[in-house]
This record gives sequence, C-alpha cells and structure tokens, in this order.
Amino acid sequence: MMSMAPTMIMAGVAAVLVVLSSAAAMAAAAGLDLDFYSSTCPRVEAIVKEETAEILKVSPTLAGPLLRLHFHDCFVRGCDGSVLLDSTPTSTAEKDATPNLTLRGFGSVQRVKDKLEQACPGTVSCADILALMARDAVVLANGPSWSVALGRRDGRVSIANETNQLPPPTANFTRLVRMFATKGLSVKDLVVLSGGHTLGTAHCNLFSDRLYNFTGANKLADVDPALDAIYLARLRSRCRSLADNTTLNEMDPGSFLSFDASYYRLVAKRRGLFHSDAALLTDPATRAYVQRQATGLFAAEFFRDFADSMVKMSTIDVLTGAQGEIRKKCYLVN
Repeated sequence: MMSMAPTMIMAGVAAVLVVLSSAAAMAAAAGLDLDFYSSTCPRVEAIVKEETAEILKVSPTLAGPLLRLHFHDCFVRGCDGSVLLDSTPTSTAEKDATPNLTLRGFGSVQRVKDKLEQACPGTVSCADILALMARDAVVLANGPSWSVALGRRDGRVSIANETNQLPPPTANFTRLVRMFATKGLSVKDLVVLSGGHTLGTAHCNLFSDRLYNFTGANKLADVDPALDAIYLARLRSRCRSLADNTTLNEMDPGSFLSFDASYYRLVAKRRGLFHSDAALLTDPATRAYVQRQATGLFAAEFFRDFADSMVKMSTIDVLTGAQGEIRKKCYLVN
C-alpha cells in the first residue's frame, strides 16, 4: 500500500498537468491567453472570486444560475456576453427570449463588472467575467476548478430568435448530439456538461409535460414511461398542472447547492427532471458514463471531465483582438 502512494500522487499530478496543457492549447487556438490581464488588470481573478464569494454567501442558490448564464451565453453567438444585453426599442435581446426568461444572476455579473471598472477601467470584458464567475461558482459549491483563459471581447448584437441554438430540456438524444456538435462539442461533452444539473432548480413548466398529457391522450395515466413512478408522484404533488410556471424544483434533490456526481445516480434511477436527462440513458456510450458515475466511485474522474469540457465550451466562437468591444455596462453596448 505504501509503495503505491507515490505512484498515485504522480498519476494525480499528471492528470492536472494534462488538464492545464489542454486548457492552454485550446486557449491558444481560440486566441485567448491565461495571462491576458497580467499587466493591465493583475488582480482580475482575485476580484471576481472575492465578489462571487460575497454574492454566494448571501444567495447560495445563485451558483447554478451563474453556471447556466455562461452556458446560455456560449451557445448563442459564442462566449461574447450577448446574453447580458438588454432589449432595445427596435430589437428583442436573447435575455427576453422564452428559453432565457428564467435566467438569474444578471445583477451579480454587473456588480462584479462595477468592481472591476473601479480597479481597471475599460479593461475586462463582460464575457470574461461570465467565464470566471461560472468557474468560481462551481468551486465555491465544492466542485472542480479549471484554468480560465482570458481575452474575450464583448459582442454588440443580441437577437432573441437566435436562442433556438440552445438545447431545450425537451430534446431527444439525436437532437442533443446535433446541437452540441454544431458548437464543436462531443457526445462526451454532452453527458459531462449535463452533470451541471447537479446545481440549481427548474420551474415545473420545463418538464410538466412528462407528468400530464404526455402523448396527448388527456388521461391521468398519460405520463412519460421513462420517468420513475415514485418520483413522478412526488413531482406531481408539487407541479399541479401543465400551466404551473412558478413552482421551483431542485434538479438534484437534497444536493442542489453542492456540486457533486449525485446527478448521475438520479438519472440512473430514471429520476432526471428533463427529457434531455432521460435521453442520456438511450445511448450506450452516455448510459455507460451515467452508470459508472452513479456508483459514486469515480467522482474525481467526473470533476476532471467537467473541467475539461468547461474549458472547451468557454472557447466557442470567441471574439478577440479588435473584434467587438469592452462594454462599460454589461447590459448596454457602448
């Protein structure tokens, strides 16, 4: 046992180095840099982490929403902060489109931006702030950390109709794979990033079609057979109708404030909230990953995978160099 310890330690170090080298390679390919603000705003990461910690101390339920904001940003126009922009009299922005109406955390992002404007005026983009806050929210919820390459620029356009690029909770496996592939993300990224559902809550209307009138037969017994019957009854006791768009449900009951692998145990038991969660059991590769993580023996592996997939996602179609701008306010173009 003692003789194996150094080997295990070296393996762990090697895994970390692989993640770091992967992050650096992806960053370079996207035109980002791990040391982008080293001379212009050297305390950027410290400031973001300090403010995010203060925000989550008061509102711990924001960890999931901050992660979700980054995801929704990157899937539409790339990671350019377009999800943060307000609508104008002539254009409806992403944040006011149906898939984004339940997003939270906009004020928290602006709070961090204001702090950075005091320290380094006109320097740090809102897109970079989103990437850093998502990472810090996961870390502060006891999840993994990863290196965030910086240098994203903020986009000047936000169009509500373009949110059709967001994978909906009603999507089947084929559609999910296609939508992730469009963004350069693999089937493994799909099953790993779905693990982010360990954090946060969801409104009933995002999954209530699984509880009522599933096939349109309009019968009480017309439910999604892919959903565990006991869990279905529990959800029905909270979500009283298809029209309920106010009641919140923990996506990972009992653990929705903590980042862990328990999401996969729920999915393996057919207790994932969304169609998209259940879809992971319909493919051999993703089902195998779910079942492996459901054992509870490979959480460290999931953490490494999640970090790697987040690095990959955070480089989607970024604006760099002279593209875009550095907004003064995250909700307005300059």
